[in-house]
Amino acid sequence: MKKLFAACIILAASALVFTSCGSKSDDSDEDEESSSRSGKKERVEKREKDEDDFRGSKKKTDWIHGEDEMASSAKEEKALSEKLSVGFSQVGAESDWRRASTKSIEDAVAQRPQIELTFSDAMQKQENQIKAIRSFIRKKVDVIAFSPVVSSGFEGILKEAGEAGIPVVLVDRAVDADPSLYVSLVGSDFTEEGRRAARWLIANKPAQDSIKVIELSGTPGSAPAIERQKGFAEIIESTPEIKVVFSQSGNFTRVEGKRVMEAILQTPEGKDFDVLFAHNDDMALGAIEAIRDVGKVPGKDIIISVDGIKDILKAIRDGNANCTVECNPLIGPQLFDVIEKVAKGETVPARIPSIEGVFDNVGGFEVGDGYESVKTTKVTQDIIDGRKY
Repeated sequence: MKKLFAACIILAASALVFTSCGSKSDDSDEDEESSSRSGKKERVEKREKDEDDFRGSKKKTDWIHGEDEMASSAKEEKALSEKLSVGFSQVGAESDWRRASTKSIEDAVAQRPQIELTFSDAMQKQENQIKAIRSFIRKKVDVIAFSPVVSSGFEGILKEAGEAGIPVVLVDRAVDADPSLYVSLVGSDFTEEGRRAARWLIANKPAQDSIKVIELSGTPGSAPAIERQKGFAEIIESTPEIKVVFSQSGNFTRVEGKRVMEAILQTPEGKDFDVLFAHNDDMALGAIEAIRDVGKVPGKDIIISVDGIKDILKAIRDGNANCTVECNPLIGPQLFDVIEKVAKGETVPARIPSIEGVFDNVGGFEVGDGYESVKTTKVTQDIIDGRKY
C-alpha cells in the first residue's frame, strides 16, 4: 500500500512538472510573436511618418511668392522633369527687324526642348494681342511674354494674368502700367536710341544757319515711336538751328514710309529738307525710294534711322544713307534665360537692356551719354555679310 501511494505521488508530480513546462513554452512563443508584430508595426509607422513628412514639406513649397526655402528647388525639379509652357504674343511681321526678332525667338526655343511655346501674331492690332494673352491665361501657361503693339491699354489684362498667378515678361517695348504687374522688360532703350541719332546729327550737321528735319515716326502710341521722338527732341533742343519741320507716322513699314515721304515732298516744308530722321530702317528705305522718284539724291540730304538691318547697311555703304542706330532684335536666347529664371522663382532685374551700337559711313564719332562711351562703327562689307537680319 505504501509503495502504491508513493508511486501515485511521483506520477502526480511528474504530470505537474510537464504541464508547467508546456505552459511556459506557449507563453514564450506568444511573447516572441507579439514582439515581432510590434517591431514590424513600428517600422511601418515610421516609414509612413517619414513619407508624410516629405509630402508635407513638398506641399508647403510656393515658388511664386518664395514663402518656403524649398520653393526654388521644387520649381527646378519641375523644370527638369516637365515642359515649361510659355505663351508669346508678337507685334506682327511689319518689318525685317520684327521678322528677325520672331526668328530669334523660334531659334532659341528650338535649342531648348523643355520649352513648349504657344506663339501668336497680333498683326499690329492691340485687340488681337489682348485676346491672345487671355487665351494664354485660360491655357494656364507657366509664363506669358509679349511685345506690346502700343503702350497703353494693357493694365486690365495684366491684372488678369496676375490674378491667375502667371508671371509676365515684356519684350522689346514698355507699357503704361503699374510695374508690379510684370516682372521684367527685356529689350532696347528707345529714348537713348533717339538721343544717339541726335548726337550723331549734331556731330555731322551741315554748316548752315537753319537745318530742317523731316521725322518719320513709328506706330502712333507705340513705345519706340514715343521714346525715340522724345530722345531726339531732348538732344537737339540745345542746338537751335536744328528744327523738326514735319513729323508724320509711317507705321514702321517700308510701303507706308515711301507713301508718307512722297506726300511730304509735295509740301513747302518737305521740298527743301536737310535731314530725314526715320524711327526705323524700313521707313527710311521706303523714303529713299520716294526721294529718288522726285529727282533728289538720297544721302546728300542726311538720312538717319534706327534698327541696323542689312538693307540699310548696304544703303550706307552705297552712299544712299548716312547712319543707323542699332536696335538688336536677336534677343531670343536672352529672353528665354530670363523666362526660365522667372519660372523657377528667381529674382531678375526689372529692366534688362540689349547691347547695341551705331553704324555710319565714317566711324569714330562719340554718341554715348557721357557715362558710357559709344563710338560709331564704319560700315564694311564684313559687317554686312555678318548681319543675320
